[in-house]
Amino acid sequence: MSPASKHRESLIAASMALFQRQGYAATGLAEILSESGAPRGSLYHYFPEGKEAIADAALRNAGSIMEQRIRAAAERTGDPIEFVQGYGRRLAKVMSESGFQRGCQVATVALEVSPQSGRLTAACDDAFTSWSKALADMLVQAGIAPDRAPDLADFIISGFEGAMILARVRRSTAPLLSAAAEIGRALEHELHANGSVR
Repeated sequence: MSPASKHRESLIAASMALFQRQGYAATGLAEILSESGAPRGSLYHYFPEGKEAIADAALRNAGSIMEQRIRAAAERTGDPIEFVQGYGRRLAKVMSESGFQRGCQVATVALEVSPQSGRLTAACDDAFTSWSKALADMLVQAGIAPDRAPDLADFIISGFEGAMILARVRRSTAPLLSAAAEIGRALEHELHANGSVR
């Protein structure tokens, strides 16, 4: 990676971390620059449209990273129940270690900018859609009917996103662990109803 493109990546990474911790509105360009360590000129070179352009790139990057993790998990185990239980534990660990400040980068921004910013709303939607598609593919691979998989994938995302909000408000990992357990039970029921045996 060239030094110049390294600056772009550091700006995106800093934006992702700040948006996740404190949201979009509370994050300024000066703070992004300070956190990234990139020279001021690189910000305007890579993102001449300013903060919204950086947020767009950060959201798409966060979406891509999570999609890759889901697909890697599917290749590793192919077991959606194992995935949701492991994901719930990882989220609980991250939230606890951050003092319940780190939520989902995409959801944190989506709650602030949708639908006012068409550009960022589209970036959030693309991220969630890619996660849903990756989860649906995992579910079908595990034996869940293709017509049920998309709704169940959205259910998984909604369950964890809501649990992250409760975890932050209650300063407790319990909502995340509970969500993982309940989603797991729902998937197990679906697999049995579809004649798939774990």
